[in-house]
Amino acid sequence: MSRTLTFVVYLSAVLLQAGAYGLTFMLPRLFAGFGADEKAVGLVLLVATVSTLIAVFFSGHLSDWFGRVVTLALACLAIAGALALFALADGVNATVIIASLLLGAGWGLTYALAPVVLTRLVTADERIRYFALHSVVLMAGFGLSPVMASQIEAVGGTIADAFLITAGLCVLSALLFAALVRPVQRHAINPGPEAKSRLSIRYVGVILQGRALLPIIMVCLGASVFAGMNNFQTVFADARGLDYAHFFLAYTITVVICRMALAKFKGGAQPYLTISALQYVMAGSVLLFALSGANVPAYIVVAILFGIGYGASYPVLAAMAANDAQEDLVPQTLQLFALTYFIGIFGFPLVAGWMIVELGTGPLLYLIFALAALEATMALRRAQSDQASLALAPDKST
Repeated sequence: MSRTLTFVVYLSAVLLQAGAYGLTFMLPRLFAGFGADEKAVGLVLLVATVSTLIAVFFSGHLSDWFGRVVTLALACLAIAGALALFALADGVNATVIIASLLLGAGWGLTYALAPVVLTRLVTADERIRYFALHSVVLMAGFGLSPVMASQIEAVGGTIADAFLITAGLCVLSALLFAALVRPVQRHAINPGPEAKSRLSIRYVGVILQGRALLPIIMVCLGASVFAGMNNFQTVFADARGLDYAHFFLAYTITVVICRMALAKFKGGAQPYLTISALQYVMAGSVLLFALSGANVPAYIVVAILFGIGYGASYPVLAAMAANDAQEDLVPQTLQLFALTYFIGIFGFPLVAGWMIVELGTGPLLYLIFALAALEATMALRRAQSDQASLALAPDKST
């Protein structure tokens, strides 16, 4: 398998399994079918959070035992099993709990280890470009699976059918990852055995004392914003008489375009300034959504702005987490980055579901706006700090 074909197969495998996370946005709709509310969705995703955090923390141990690519294949099979169980569930029972545990573990492993595999294939200078390509296909899977679910409903199918179809795609993804074991070894930038990936409490302490602490905190905030806007988008849309498919389609197209543009971008002289500007756009989109009501054109604009803000800033932030890491701790740093991401992704819906039931959607949107503005401001302060350090550099050399 050539180097180019290796990347094509890798990205195809990522795309096929990415739809699984997009279907978590359909859980409120799936649960409504058997009489459960948003609180139940939040609790189920909390269960997924626990298994995700455990899986991410021990992902390095598993990859040291089986190899990263084999572990990815096994994780995709776990996701497939989870989706099939969700499709068969008829209430919030043991089946749903097992499905949540499998989903959290499988998604945690794929999200944590796929970027680490990618860093083995590309140089540091290429990271932003290739992280952008990786995130393009990831977001295509995220955003298009809810659109697929909408189309299945439109022709008389059910949300459960969408879960079963995506389970089949995840099995195919597992087969593709299994086929990549030898090509990844052959085309690695640094040939030879993989560096140890295990994450320990000691390594966590070292990482949190370095520059990578900021992107690790920021990704948790950004994930909370993303989860708040996407996991309950069907609820927001139904309350306003809007079609949630319009949001996901506009958002996905915007993200794909932005991230394709980033594939030729190396971050500029001030990557954190770029991140800050994009995340202020993200915050503005949430505020616009809170104020726009049932206006359909405004709904599309919200999706586009959110796609520009979150969608374009995330791969730059992920690359900065790798670049800010100690060189010998890049795999561990990316795993910790993924760990805090999942705290936001699967943990925040517990807060959001409670707020929707008890307070309504309005207060939730203003909380999401505050988190987005906070993340943007943190990036701005790092950019200002980096600029000040550059200004002092000539004095230090004299």
